This record gives sequence, C-alpha cells and structure tokens, in this order.
Amino acid sequence: MDQTQHNPRLNSSELSQLWTSYMQDSMTICTTKHFMQIVEDADIRPVIQQTLTLVEARIPKLTALFQADNRPVPFGFSDQDVDLQAPRLFSDEFMLNNIKQTAQMAMQMNAQAIALCARQDVRDYFSESLQEATQLHDEAMNVLLSKGIYVRAPFMDTPDQVDFVTKQSFLAGWFGEQRPLLSLEIANLYANTQRNALGSHLLTGYSQVAKSNKVQKYFKRGKEISSKHVQTFTTKLQKEGLPASMLPDEPVTNSTVSPFSDKLMLFQSLGLNQIGIAYYGTSVSTALRHDLAALYPRLMAEIAKYAEDGANLMIENGWLEEPPRMIDHDQIAKKS
Repeated sequence: MDQTQHNPRLNSSELSQLWTSYMQDSMTICTTKHFMQIVEDADIRPVIQQTLTLVEARIPKLTALFQADNRPVPFGFSDQDVDLQAPRLFSDEFMLNNIKQTAQMAMQMNAQAIALCARQDVRDYFSESLQEATQLHDEAMNVLLSKGIYVRAPFMDTPDQVDFVTKQSFLAGWFGEQRPLLSLEIANLYANTQRNALGSHLLTGYSQVAKSNKVQKYFKRGKEISSKHVQTFTTKLQKEGLPASMLPDEPVTNSTVSPFSDKLMLFQSLGLNQIGIAYYGTSVSTALRHDLAALYPRLMAEIAKYAEDGANLMIENGWLEEPPRMIDHDQIAKKS
C-alpha cells in the first residue's frame, strides 16, 4: 500500500491526547495572562511571556487537527475565565515555580503522547511541544538557580564501593531495623514533598477567592490533604537526617478577589489530582522498602476520593466538559 495515500482518521489515543492538550493549554493561557498583568520581577517576566507565546501558538494547531478530522473543537477556557483586573494573588517566585512545574508535567505528557500516537502529523505536533516544554523548563530552572531560590533535592553520602543485596531485610520497613533510603526513594519523597507544597499554596490562594461556598470548602479540604502529605514525606526524610526544604517565600497574598473562574480553578485542581496519583504510582513502583510500598497506595486512595468529589462538584455546576467518547449505538437504536 502507498503510505502517502494512507490518511487515517484520528484514533482513540490521538483524540485523547489532543483533547487533553487543548484543555490544558487553553487553561494555561488564562492563568499566564493574569501572571503577565501582575509580574514585577524583570528576570521572571520573560519566562512568563515565553509561556504565553508558546501556548497561544498551540491552540490554532490543535484546532486545525480537530477540524481536519471533522471532530468538534473542545470548548476549554476563554477570556471569560480570567479577570485581568484582579489584584495579585501569588508572588512572582510562586508563579515561576508554577511555570517550572507545569513545564515538567508537559514534558512527561508530551513524551507519553508521542509513544501513544501513530499519525505522523500528530507525533510531529507533540514532538514540537516536547521541545518547547523542555526549553521552557530550562529557562524557568535557570532563573530559579540564578536567584538562589531553587529548592534542591537532598544531598547524600554513598558507600565507597558497589555492593549487592544479600539479605531479605533489604525490603523490610514496617518493624525493627530499617536500611537507609535509596537515592531513588529519596528523590521521589523530595519531589512529592515539593509538588504537594506547591499545591497547598495554590489551594490556599484559591480557597480565599472562590465565589462558591462549596468550591471554597473543597479547596480548603485539598489544602489540608496536601499539607498532611507534605508532613508525611517530610517525616520520612527527617528520620533519615535529610532536610525537607520548602519554597523560600510567603507565596499567597491576602487578596479575596478571584483572578479566575471557579470552573477553571476546580478543573486545575482535578488535573493536579490526576497527575499526583500518577506520580505516586511511579513512586510505589520503585519503592523497595515495605513501609514506602504501603504508604503510597494509601495516599493515592485519599487523592482519588478527593478527585471524585471534585468531579461531582463540576458535574453539579455543569462545568465538566466531556472528553471524546464512543457513540452509544444501543441508545440510538432505542430512540429510532
């Protein structure tokens, strides 16, 4: 078969990845527009501007891919979901950390999309997006390092020679003597601590400005969960004599004027919950101590319940946009 004449429709994997990308990018445009209105630091402003330029350029490309395949373009988020006149809610340093974290998640999501998609044009899109996210992550990281506000993972001393495991106690962790943490276990504990700390600050700000009482309570509950997870991971690190440094500034102002719609803030919270579950899944898959292997599934279950309640809250308000799904032929047959 002549492959140049083979032009298949978007398959389920491609649709799911493109839909997710559109939703995330349209949301990021809103948040970044607000950041551009309030940022004061001359070193951080170019990183925010670069973020806005990149995500705004992606929407027409994604729209073209949907339209060429005769698929509906997602509604996503628009200028109606951001108030550009709202006062500052977060510090410049928090916004920079937020962009670095967003770029990091985009790198992983785009890499996954490349692996899942078959069509060359779709793979090309996600390959380009991966390069952009990597560049943005580097820019944000360099500014954090230059300002001395990047929180590094703990340093550790290691044995002078390679060793092999000879005892089953290597896997122990519930009772009795525990072996020291492995470097990968430390790395995951540190990363999950930082992500939850960032999430806790984000939800603190959102709980101050949410218009709906139910949404406000939901964010307060999320803040409590994130703070509890931070404490859990911090305790594990400190028990090993390792530091668990947090963000260096006080990132949330006392503003009560929301820069974003409740719909956008709740959607962002749900996305972070889903990503958090994925990160915990990665962590448990590489944890060889029994106490860590048991810890992560428990925390995952707590996040999953919180995420489900958030999804129900979005449904209750008519805010949950449905991802692409199969046509229900049985339902069509009943109506005919």
